[in-house]
Amino acid sequence: MMTRKRRTFWTGDLSARAAFLMVFILLGSCGEKPVQGPPPPPAVTIVQPIKRAVTDFLELTGNTQAVNTVQLVARVPGYLEKVFFRDGQSVKKGDRLFLIQQNTYQENIRQSEAAILLQKAQLEYAQIQLERNLNLADQNAASKTDVDNWRNQRDSAQANLLAAQAQRDLAKLNLDYTEVRAPMDGRIDRRLVDPGNFVGSNQATVLAQLSQTDPIYVYFTISDLDLARLMRETHWTPGQKPRRALPIYISLPNEKDFPHKGSLDFAAITLTPTNGTLLMRGVFPNPQGKTLPGLFTRVKVPFREKSAFLVPQEAVGSDQRGSYVLAVTPEQVVKRLGVRVGMVLDNLRVIEEGLTGTEWVVIKGLQKAVPGRRVLPQKLSLPTAVPANPPSSEPKRSGL
Repeated sequence: MMTRKRRTFWTGDLSARAAFLMVFILLGSCGEKPVQGPPPPPAVTIVQPIKRAVTDFLELTGNTQAVNTVQLVARVPGYLEKVFFRDGQSVKKGDRLFLIQQNTYQENIRQSEAAILLQKAQLEYAQIQLERNLNLADQNAASKTDVDNWRNQRDSAQANLLAAQAQRDLAKLNLDYTEVRAPMDGRIDRRLVDPGNFVGSNQATVLAQLSQTDPIYVYFTISDLDLARLMRETHWTPGQKPRRALPIYISLPNEKDFPHKGSLDFAAITLTPTNGTLLMRGVFPNPQGKTLPGLFTRVKVPFREKSAFLVPQEAVGSDQRGSYVLAVTPEQVVKRLGVRVGMVLDNLRVIEEGLTGTEWVVIKGLQKAVPGRRVLPQKLSLPTAVPANPPSSEPKRSGL
């Protein structure tokens, strides 16, 4: 009985050990992780630069100014009777704008005409007396003194007649001055004097201001370095008439491009000593009068045409070493290329130096593109037609 009990005890002990071993093996096998391979290279989008003809230009700031500005004044004294325009109205040359009281000047004309009749009568009488005394002198019936006296009377009457005629012409001129007319086409400002006021008493009274805005001037300044580039590339010298009109373009406020085309019209003779800039001027058509004097504008002055490579603007980065692009080699490895950038043209950046045109430049997935690492490139073609500049749209030939 004792022996049988020991066998039962050892049998149970072996069974427990075997079960414990199996559990340990199972637990050990569950803790093991499968071996994973390296992650695939990140995907990026690449394009090749396109080569197009572009134009180098200077971008400056300027402001518009009227070609001619005239202050309309009262040239004769009198009460202002009428105003024949609305404030801010466009007028034509010769339009009547103001009327000064005319009755006084009309009477002056009649008075001067009466004086002319009087002087004519005196001249005729002096001429008759001179001829009579000359005949008497031939008969020794009149003295030489009498002849000289009537000759003097005749000459004085002639001079008085000329003076009376001049007074009449002056009276007519003063009558004309009572009508203030537009000396040119333009746009008139608000009136400065209301009807009923006495004007032109002691000095010329300014009645309003008239400005000619078609064409219109745009003044801007250029630095000495930019001036040297412009002269070198265009073979133009300030003060000399160019062989062809030098075009310039402007952009008004709230305009994206430079749609308005004009030409260089004037350059000052000296540079400003304090900042080394030269005042220049362009002239632009403005038939509809939409551009007012005093507006600030952006000015684009083209000076050289050339061929250049263009890439999307988002492909260009910048760091402490300067501007760069990320290119993918034939081995699908990212490489940093330092470049010198130029202008932006329709969201494309001009690359002045650093590209040959055969590179594939990364434009998407730039965060994943690390120089020296492999990537999975996806090629994309840029549009073949890129408009030249300036401007990016056809300039308005009809004016501003």
